[in-house]
Amino acid sequence: MAKVLVFIEQRDGKAKKASYEILSAAAAAASNETHAVVVGDGVAGLAKEIGTYGAATVHVVENAALKLYSCEAYSKAVKAAIDAVKPDIFLASHSPMGKDFVPAVAALCDAGLVTDCTSVTFEGAKLKLKRPMYSGKAICDATIVAAGIQMATVRANSLGAPKMDAAKTATVQNVAVDLGGMKTKILEIVKGNSSRPDVTEAGIVISGGRSLKSAENFKMLEDMADVLGAAVGASRAAVDAGYRPHRDQVGQTGKVVSPSLYIATGISGAIQHLAGMRTSKIIVAINNDPNAPIFQVADYSIVGDLFQIIPALTAEFKKLKEST
Repeated sequence: MAKVLVFIEQRDGKAKKASYEILSAAAAAASNETHAVVVGDGVAGLAKEIGTYGAATVHVVENAALKLYSCEAYSKAVKAAIDAVKPDIFLASHSPMGKDFVPAVAALCDAGLVTDCTSVTFEGAKLKLKRPMYSGKAICDATIVAAGIQMATVRANSLGAPKMDAAKTATVQNVAVDLGGMKTKILEIVKGNSSRPDVTEAGIVISGGRSLKSAENFKMLEDMADVLGAAVGASRAAVDAGYRPHRDQVGQTGKVVSPSLYIATGISGAIQHLAGMRTSKIIVAINNDPNAPIFQVADYSIVGDLFQIIPALTAEFKKLKEST
């Protein structure tokens, strides 16, 4: 049996879907004793919802100093929860937050850590992991051989949709943390003005390349995204050309995504871009060059003028949506 502790990432009192995905997967393993930890200020109200995704016990770390995220504060808070629970395994999402603070927690615990995993298997108290390497050209099978707690961060949309059972309930435990002697203080977090989901969490991502020719032409992708409830991404070439902000960049030097559907428009398919999206479940590529490398990884390929194809597809998606 493994005692598993899952970090539930939240923003403004709303838990992230990627965290529930991990929690559901951990709870689905019958031999696991599954716990969750949520950190923040005024987040105790999330405990009931967290319980419906499979946590037997929800550990709440609340402190006014935790209202705004900082690596120093959150790593101390999670370390306090780990000391209280003493789990065999600790899991968190490979989100910007997870990438930032989980290595610090691993250092505090002197623990082994595997990051950006796309597969998690529980074999008794041992964790079996898979993660992409060499820009996604190889998949590594990984285990943590050192004694003590095993830690991993998991790529969003890799473990399947989270499963909720409204009948499930969890025990709630409060965890105290000493945040004295902090060296940093977060004064303000400035949010972007986009209402669309982040590309790392979205189930559908529509990305554009330099072939869109201007920032204004990304409006076509935004119109399609509004119909599908998708996020809008971009290649590095499009970002470098000033068409989209860096937060939307998909690729080796941007964000890694793994949606159910990835639509690449006007993207040639350089290895740096493929590294960021090749684990997508279904890949649709639209390009006027039949020899574009993106077609080698695409499940569906459309050769033609994107300025004609994208509006036509958007119109068809609208018809389908209206008919259902």
